[in-house]
Amino acid sequence: MKLNYTRTVIIGLAFFSICAFWQLYDSIVPLILKNTFDIGDTVAGGIMAMDNILALFMLPFFGALSDRTSTKIGKRMPYIIGGTALAVAAMNFLPYGDNTLNFVLFVVALLITLLAMSTYRSPAVALMPDVTPKPLRSKANAIINLMGALGGAFTLVIISLLVPDVAKPDYSPLFLIVSGLMIVSVVVLFLIINENKLVAEMQETNGHGANVEETASVTGNALPKDVRRSLIFILLSIFFWFMAYNAVTTAFSKYAQTVLGIKGGGFASSLLVATAAAVVSYIPVGLIASKIGRKKTILIGITMMFVSFAAASFFTSYHPLITVFLALVGSGWAAINVNSYPMVVEMAKGSDVGKYTGYYYTFSMSAQILTPVLSGALLEHVGYRTLFPYAAVFMIMAFCTMLTVRHGDSKPLPPEEKLEMLDIGD
Repeated sequence: MKLNYTRTVIIGLAFFSICAFWQLYDSIVPLILKNTFDIGDTVAGGIMAMDNILALFMLPFFGALSDRTSTKIGKRMPYIIGGTALAVAAMNFLPYGDNTLNFVLFVVALLITLLAMSTYRSPAVALMPDVTPKPLRSKANAIINLMGALGGAFTLVIISLLVPDVAKPDYSPLFLIVSGLMIVSVVVLFLIINENKLVAEMQETNGHGANVEETASVTGNALPKDVRRSLIFILLSIFFWFMAYNAVTTAFSKYAQTVLGIKGGGFASSLLVATAAAVVSYIPVGLIASKIGRKKTILIGITMMFVSFAAASFFTSYHPLITVFLALVGSGWAAINVNSYPMVVEMAKGSDVGKYTGYYYTFSMSAQILTPVLSGALLEHVGYRTLFPYAAVFMIMAFCTMLTVRHGDSKPLPPEEKLEMLDIGD
């Protein structure tokens, strides 16, 4: 059994475009709120949590809705195309609101953009397991996350190149470039990927419907108690590590300027190190998981991130060692991301993949609702030096809950020949 790498890369274009946007959002919107509209860190955290508040309800809904959708272009593709089109139309009003100091326009455009993004994230992510056998999903998810990391890296590069060290930069070119990238990515995906055909191929391969190979522990519609317990604890782990990671990614642009003394778009170069480390790590950690299991790989990633956050908390200005710790953060995050989502959907019946994708994002988005506000309050009222210790504490909590997970740790099937790992054909 071999993974079709080329097809998986193309499917990953949806996540590529999504991550390009979210990197722009996490990097630039906090700076606009702080520097243009003079919004405090606590309130800014609440505004930055809006996308996650919407996603908490919309991601499970649209994930489950896409499970029941049937069109000539597939069940996921209509949401990917429609959501991208609306997001692109709305997002370019954000820099206009910034440039004209129009806070109402900025917030309305932001709300519409976030609504649009929430309609298609679950369908976009669920497209991969729809057409990928369970034993290959860690490797496939590595490719998907690699594409997402490349999308984020693209945005960081243009930020570092196009944001000058001036009091009031114009962010319009950034938004135009990223929106253009989103359009191109989804057009290529639609033109090359025939969703219904691929689902039919999975149906023929499995003999009883696409993507419906049942987990041995799942019987009927209810999960056994031990599987349910594992599902609950991995969802709690997801909550805790997103509490840590999202706090850092949301505030890092402000932290870099305030604490580390990095000017202009220079913070993007620092974040690019973490992204590059993740890009390099995504494929290896997928392969490592096939040897030692998903759970152990995730625990290694959590440990790497804890050590990095704890060490970074001691720096009061930029030092080259910060680059090393950011690289470890990127690699650790790759180890977690590649394996956590497959562990969740491993516990699902094939017909419920969209619903379990929604569960995954419900917990990750719940964390991302709370953590910008909580960490923002600490930044504003205690000090910016609280950021990395805050993240380190939540990584400890994630480690403890992850230790109790006992299911979803299916190992990918080893290839008959080692060279098959490089095979990109069918």
